[in-house]
Amino acid sequence: MNIPKTSYPRIVIIGGGFAGVALAKKLSKQEVQVVLLDKHNYHTFQPLLYQVSTGGLEPDSIAYPIRKILKDFPNFFFRLANVQEIDTKKNKVKTNIGNLKFDYLVIASGSKTNYFGNAEIEKHSMAMKTIPQSLNLRSLILENFEDALLTSDLHERNALMNFVIVGGGPTGVELAGALAEIKKGILPKDYPDLDTRSAQIHVVQSGDCILKGMSSKASQKAEDFLEKLGVNIWKNVRVTNYDGKTVTTNTDLTFETATLIWAAGVKGATIKGLDSEDFVTKGNRILVNEFSQVKGFNHIFAAGDVAFMETKDFPRGLPMMAQPAIQQGQQLGDNLLNAIEKKPMKPFTYKDKGLMATIGRNKAVVDLEKWKFQGVFAWYVWMFVHLFFLIGFRNRMVVFVNWVYNYVRFDREARLIIRPFKKRNTL
Repeated sequence: MNIPKTSYPRIVIIGGGFAGVALAKKLSKQEVQVVLLDKHNYHTFQPLLYQVSTGGLEPDSIAYPIRKILKDFPNFFFRLANVQEIDTKKNKVKTNIGNLKFDYLVIASGSKTNYFGNAEIEKHSMAMKTIPQSLNLRSLILENFEDALLTSDLHERNALMNFVIVGGGPTGVELAGALAEIKKGILPKDYPDLDTRSAQIHVVQSGDCILKGMSSKASQKAEDFLEKLGVNIWKNVRVTNYDGKTVTTNTDLTFETATLIWAAGVKGATIKGLDSEDFVTKGNRILVNEFSQVKGFNHIFAAGDVAFMETKDFPRGLPMMAQPAIQQGQQLGDNLLNAIEKKPMKPFTYKDKGLMATIGRNKAVVDLEKWKFQGVFAWYVWMFVHLFFLIGFRNRMVVFVNWVYNYVRFDREARLIIRPFKKRNTL
């Protein structure tokens, strides 16, 4: 890897997500050598991936080069690498570009889509966890409407214009709202020779409410917003299979669709060497203590989505969201320095700053510790918070300008098929 030898302790971080970047920034200008490994050379602002999928933003608006984030930090090194295994006995990380020894290791590899063991759904559905996946989904959505123009088969045309979103969490709700606005304001202009009124958007939720982690008022208001936009919400329905054409459920309900979007859950992206039952618990996450230490080790840590930290307030582990990951990364930076200096480490305490979701134009729900509100003001709060946490002044400005333009013109300029995507199945 051509990492220079040093007398400083070497801290290897796997993953350039929220936790990994927060940790690296916390360790900047300290007397340590930091090596960050990631299979992408950019950090992704995942909460806005759905806007890339629906043509609201270009991918470079929500991505930022990792090297640029940490370019002014001494003793920092980034390597584009796919980590294949962790050798805990030899304190070595094995990757596709070589091996690297470490003094301290932090696993911040994030999460990946959880299909709950259903290989057929995994094969035929669309995920939205990465920028490439979002671009694939954007292309497929637009290609479906192009194909709908060409077919004279009414059944096939309806299937091409039907979208089934599995999962009523923030990702599913926000994506459904965006698709509904496209159907209402953009498709009639782009496809005047196609009856886009027959396009259907379905949200299938296995539980009895959407936005389960939020208040009942927020959940009900979000449902009302979606229904006014024409979205069909199916609660207490679990998808059991999808063969590329037909969605089957645990009820008599079925859907004919060319596009199933899976937003029903995620699991920890563990790495060989620390992926056995000795280390992994619920949600395929690595069990850590209150100091983020992996069970059985004093020098190996995990943070972010991949880490399962059980607390009094969160007995099922911290939420797999940006804020817990950022806070864990920042706290872990202090604890690593304490560990190096043989000082006591401080237990992690998550400061819950609330939850929010947007359903579309002037429609959002916000749950804070003391206040809960919905509607236009919540929408402005949602936009401000997301702009604030984007990395880079340029990205903030580009996203803000895009949002203003889209709001004024009721348009989404990035509805481009840059790289065509073809599913393995055809209708």
